[in-house]
Amino acid sequence: MLTKKKKLSKKEIKQDKLVETYYKAYSFFEQNSQRVILYGGIFVVVILAAIFYVKHKSQQNQLAGVELSRVMNMYDSGNYMEAIQGRPGTPIIGLKKIVDEYGSTENGETAKIYLANAYSFQNKMDDAYKYYSDYSGSISMYEATAYAGQGAYFVSKKEFEKAAEMYTKAAHTSDQDVLDAEYLLKAGINYMKAGQNKEAKESFDKVKKDYENSAAARDVQKYLVQLN
Repeated sequence: MLTKKKKLSKKEIKQDKLVETYYKAYSFFEQNSQRVILYGGIFVVVILAAIFYVKHKSQQNQLAGVELSRVMNMYDSGNYMEAIQGRPGTPIIGLKKIVDEYGSTENGETAKIYLANAYSFQNKMDDAYKYYSDYSGSISMYEATAYAGQGAYFVSKKEFEKAAEMYTKAAHTSDQDVLDAEYLLKAGINYMKAGQNKEAKESFDKVKKDYENSAAARDVQKYLVQLN
């Protein structure tokens, strides 16, 4: 004779489901244990590698900062070749080696700008352009310098339209760069040399309007006269 089936309480139903879930999970692990362990191991390795990379990058950036600080007295004194090459027999390795060894760090990117400037001051424009165009740091002031340096390179090649475009980019990269007015003035001059008078006037007018107290604003009027 069949007995009446007992009605389970909510608590007992939850317990049954928990037990069922446990056994399902256990069964899955039993059947796929090697795969679970493998994937878990890979995840741990990836996390550890990421931590190591970030720590290593930070250490490299600090080392680049130390090396860069050793060069700056030479650079500021105008000893550009020595700043580029370093000083043999001393800890000063020079800007070129700093870029070679630490170029992927933020301080290494900064060293690229100083290295490019040093070449530019020696009128080695091809070398300067190589490092200006390679800058990929996050400091907007140096990014503007990189664009302006490329502009100077194109001026040396008499490619005035390209020069104007680079100076325009430089002027619009940082809102706080004290050289923005100068960059715009140079952009206008090069647009004018390229025969693009409309773009030249726009650059000159922006200098007059937005930078009326700058040295560039005092110079811009003569170029507007030439345009007219």
